[in-house]
This record gives sequence, structure tokens and C-alpha cells, in this order.
Amino acid sequence: MEPVSVALLGALAGGAGGEAGRQAWAGLTNLVRRPFAGRSASAPAASNGEVELVRLMQDPANQERAHALSTTLAVRAALDGDFTAALQEWHSRAQALQVHTGSPVNNTVSGGTFHGPQFMGRDFHGFTLNAAASLGADTEMPVADDVSTDEPSTQG
Repeated sequence: MEPVSVALLGALAGGAGGEAGRQAWAGLTNLVRRPFAGRSASAPAASNGEVELVRLMQDPANQERAHALSTTLAVRAALDGDFTAALQEWHSRAQALQVHTGSPVNNTVSGGTFHGPQFMGRDFHGFTLNAAASLGADTEMPVADDVSTDEPSTQG
């Protein structure tokens, strides 16, 4: 089974995905709290994941805690076949939410002269910008004197 993404766990623990994300987190919580089936006396002692789940909820941005939960889920899945099937189903549904698991983006542009379209955002896919070809190869595009993606906009 594919491990549950550390970024996905952190995002869901932090409330990403709105109501659907909260429901996904509640589903994982219920899954983890199920009795640990199939554990024999000779099996190694393993966490059911509840401690790791609670610790991540206390600090959703903590990558170490998210990694600990992901590892615990993988170990439990290896030891409990019923848990494996349920975790795979949960994981498929949680991935379908496509919650934002990357760093936030704050675009700020000030000053300068702009001609044509400007794009602000994150992770653009599926198109090509070809301004030099449409303006002519010798046309120079003016550039903003202050472009930052680190600070939130103070205008508005």
C-alpha cells in the first residue's frame, strides 16, 4: 500500500478542504480508533495510531508528527489486513479532495508598466506563454520595480 502523504495528513489536520476535509479527518480518526485486529501475541508491539493522530491535531504544521502518523498507519496496515483495506479506501477518498498541501502563495506586484495579460497564482499547467513571438523578438517587456511573492498584499 502507498503510504499516506505527510502533506495530506498535515493539511487535513489543519482543517484544509473545508467541510469535506473535516469529514475526511473524522473518518481517519474513526478508522484509527477501531480495534487492532489480527494482532497475535508474537506480533511486535505497534501503536494503533491514536496517539500520533492526537499529537498531529495539536500541531498540524509539524512535519515530524505528520511523518510519525504516516509511518504508524503503514505499520498498522502491514499487521492488520482489515485495516489495510479500510485505509486504502479512506486514502483514495481523501486524495480525491485535492486539498492544498503546498505552501501558501501571496502575490504582490507594484509599480512598473504592464502590457498584455498578467498572471498571478500558483502551479499553472497546460498552456504556453509566448509573448516574445507575438510582440516580435526585439520587443522588450517592461518589468515591475517591486515584485514579491512572499508578503501578503497590503492594498485593498
